[in-house]
Amino acid sequence: MLADLTAGAVEDAERRALARPLSEVEKAAAARPAALDVSAALAPASRVKIIAEVKRASPSRGELAEIPDPARQAALYETGGASAISVLTEERRFGGSLADLEAVTERVALPVLRKDFIATPYQVLEARAAGADLALLIVAGLEPKVLSELHGLILELGMTPLVETHTAAELDVAIDLGATLIGVNARNLSTFDLDRDLFGRLVDRIPSGVIKVAESAVLVPEDVAHYREAGADVVLIGEALVTGDPVATLQSFLAAGDFEGSRAL
Repeated sequence: MLADLTAGAVEDAERRALARPLSEVEKAAAARPAALDVSAALAPASRVKIIAEVKRASPSRGELAEIPDPARQAALYETGGASAISVLTEERRFGGSLADLEAVTERVALPVLRKDFIATPYQVLEARAAGADLALLIVAGLEPKVLSELHGLILELGMTPLVETHTAAELDVAIDLGATLIGVNARNLSTFDLDRDLFGRLVDRIPSGVIKVAESAVLVPEDVAHYREAGADVVLIGEALVTGDPVATLQSFLAAGDFEGSRAL
C-alpha cells in the first residue's frame, strides 16, 4: 500500500511538473516569507500540543468529510487550540490537493504541514511554494540516500521535517538522520492495522531534545491521555476532528492531555 501511494504521488507530481517546471517552483518557494518556527510552536509543555489535520478521506476508512472549505476548517482548528495544522495533499486516495495547502497557509497563523507521500525534491519545493512550514518524510517509503537528501533540502528551505517511523529500526534511522521532530505512527502502512501501544514501546529510544509526535489511533479524549502518559509531546489527529465538531472535540482532547505528570516533560 505504501509503495503504491508513493508511486501515485510521484506520478502526480511529475504530471504537475509538465505544467509548472521545477525552475518556476523554485522561484515561488524562494519568494515565500520565511517558514514559521515549528520548534517553538510544538515545544514540550504542561499541556499536550495537537497537530490538527484537514483530511477528506483515507484508504482505510474511505470518505470521511467533504470539507468544501479547507481554510475554514483550519481556522476552526486554530480557534480550538491546535498548535499546528496538517493538510493532506495526496489526491488519489485522500482527496487532497496543493490548493488546499495554499488556502490553509493563507488563512491561519499556525505552522502548516504538507502531509503527503513525498519522495522527490519537486514535491518538497512545491510544499514551500505553497507556504508549508513542515513536510512529512516517511522512513519506510524512502531509500536512505533519498531520505537524507530530502531531509537536507527541507532544512535548506527553512522548513522542518516531520520524520515518520513505525518500527525501532526506522526510529534509529530517524535519530541517525538528526531529526528533531519524530513521529511514531500507530498505523501499519502495509496492512493499515492500528497499534495504539506502539508509541509507548518505542518512545524511550527517542533522545531528549527531540519533539515526540504520536500519530493515528485517536478517536476519543482517552486516546490522547494514553499517548500523553506514554510521553508524547504532540499528537496528530485527523479523523476525529473532521467527523465531529472540530472546536469542541479539540478542546476535549487538549483537556485530556493537560497535566504535569507526563514523561514528556
